[in-house]
Amino acid sequence: MNPTRSQSTANILMVRPATFRKNEETAGNNHYQKDAEVDDVHEVALSEFDGMVDDLRARGVHVIVVDDDPSTDTPDALFPNNWVSFHSDGRVGLYPMFAPNRRQERREDILHDLVHAHGFAMEEIVDFTEFESHDAFLEGTGSMVLDRIHGKAYAALSPRTDRDAFEQWCEAMDLEGVVFEAFQSVGDARKAIYHTNVMMAIGTGWAAVCLDCVDHPEDRKLLEESLSEDGLAVVPLTEDQINHFAGNMLEVRTTQGETLIVMSQAAFDVLTPAQRETLGQFGTLVHNDLNTIETCGGGSARCMMAEVHLPLESPS
Repeated sequence: MNPTRSQSTANILMVRPATFRKNEETAGNNHYQKDAEVDDVHEVALSEFDGMVDDLRARGVHVIVVDDDPSTDTPDALFPNNWVSFHSDGRVGLYPMFAPNRRQERREDILHDLVHAHGFAMEEIVDFTEFESHDAFLEGTGSMVLDRIHGKAYAALSPRTDRDAFEQWCEAMDLEGVVFEAFQSVGDARKAIYHTNVMMAIGTGWAAVCLDCVDHPEDRKLLEESLSEDGLAVVPLTEDQINHFAGNMLEVRTTQGETLIVMSQAAFDVLTPAQRETLGQFGTLVHNDLNTIETCGGGSARCMMAEVHLPLESPS
């Protein structure tokens, strides 16, 4: 274990949506997206978003909320972890996005404010957006699940997660890449899971993963051995559980140092008592109702949080 690296942070960036809806440009390969049976999808999503922010702040997490730009058509803006990642060495990753309307989510003003309004140090921007011109994509910590302690990045290949882009990113960021294929049942077919972070999550000392989605035996062995060699306590998830976003969770810290494991209410409800007990040994389980966001957006709690691991200019 590298003691200079931390898996969780107390600083979280979240983007309050201005035009949330089911994104027609992403629904083709995000098989979690559905039509919501509510009168005003956007207003209900805002209520869910605000409830999660209020809960995290009340528990002591430093949540930086940025308003979505209402002049842009960015229905998925509340999932900022796909376009940006922040690292403890001061580097910032910018990522190539599959959907053209999602590329508008990348905002220099957010990066500017993190430095000038919030005091974070930003040393270098590692920009991989050029891959878009080659129809190759790598959607941040949606496409990749990072084990920051052990210096690894996990990626399930899909139309949103390109092997070459992933390997080049790992080389640039000095991380070991673990790449595999993962599938879900859609009707009678097995189709690629669009983002790695819906089928696995990694925290300090633990991993929750749906090995049932890894159809190829050699890929499953690779994934199991990588988690095992790092001594992680593995919580096996079923495909039904990840269909309720049980894999889409994130470990964060409060400003007092308490560890939280954040997920949606749907994810919490589908976990077994034994799974809750195991995860509870590593942190307090925090869960909020995100039903409309999950239904229309096809993403959940983890997708809504971009962890800010950047160092502070003048740590207090």
